[in-house]
Amino acid sequence: MNSTQPIGWILYDNSCGICRRWVPFWEKTLQRSGFAIAPLQADWVRQKISMDETELMRDLRLLLAAGELISGADTYRYAMRRIWWAQPVYCFSIAPGGRKIFDHCYRKFADN
Repeated sequence: MNSTQPIGWILYDNSCGICRRWVPFWEKTLQRSGFAIAPLQADWVRQKISMDETELMRDLRLLLAAGELISGADTYRYAMRRIWWAQPVYCFSIAPGGRKIFDHCYRKFADN
């Protein structure tokens, strides 16, 4: 992590093999965009986000430095908007039909 405060922490389920592999894989890209990463299982995360364990692990989350919590597909949108080469996917994900498809695909992936 760079020396400045991150704009937020991308919080992932470290017990998910895909998340455990891919979120850290993208860490440098996320850091360049101002994000840090941390597992949802970290003690400081559980203390900061008082949420039932099952609900906490249900989604990828973004904890902004100001304390706002963003969850699920909106976490991807927030990050993609700040990564120049991901902006075409971001635009698709906010278009009326694209939003529905993006949200559906995210939910199917997260639930399985």
